[in-house]
Amino acid sequence: MDLRLHNFFRSSTSTRVRAALNLKGLPYEYVPYVLRDGETRTPAYLGRNPQGLVPTLERGDGVNLTQSLAIIEWLDEVQPEPPLLPRDPDDRAWVRSLSYMIACEIHPLNNLRVLFRLRDQFGADDEAQKEWFTHWVSLTFDALEDALAKDPRSGRCCFGDTPTMADVCLYAQVWNNRRFAIPLDRWPTIRTIFEHLETLPAFAKAAPPRQPDAA
Repeated sequence: MDLRLHNFFRSSTSTRVRAALNLKGLPYEYVPYVLRDGETRTPAYLGRNPQGLVPTLERGDGVNLTQSLAIIEWLDEVQPEPPLLPRDPDDRAWVRSLSYMIACEIHPLNNLRVLFRLRDQFGADDEAQKEWFTHWVSLTFDALEDALAKDPRSGRCCFGDTPTMADVCLYAQVWNNRRFAIPLDRWPTIRTIFEHLETLPAFAKAAPPRQPDAA
């Protein structure tokens, strides 16, 4: 496949898709954007992604795919091996639920445009933004830790010993947490899984500081 990934090195949604592409063994052209400079708000980019968000996965035929979890599920359908969602419906629902805990409960409240809104409309300084970010991470990570620690399906990864969409989301979120110096000591199961994922080339290659636009 001829693929171009429009993304930002620090974006957790971009990290998810980079890791998924790497796990699938799919090469792609890396196209960077600087979010703080408004580079995704230009007419050209909005024509590709009307939300002006990253990532966007552009196919060689000109089709643009948006929203990281939709992209990941599309990848799983067009490139089934290795699978990022289990075949069993119950297990697939479990992996999706873990993924959504991060992608739907943490990320929407903590992404850059929300933090900017807190700053610009409510005068939230850096310390207040960190408190906001940490609160929403902790609320969900407490529940995620409990779920992973108690469920027998957990292993070296969120589901057994093979990475799934849940691991892609967890890995990206832990890197995002580091922006606000949130340690993992409070969540030993999450920490152990993240440390294992860091040993896997597909994840290590997707990490924010290892991208060409990292600053």
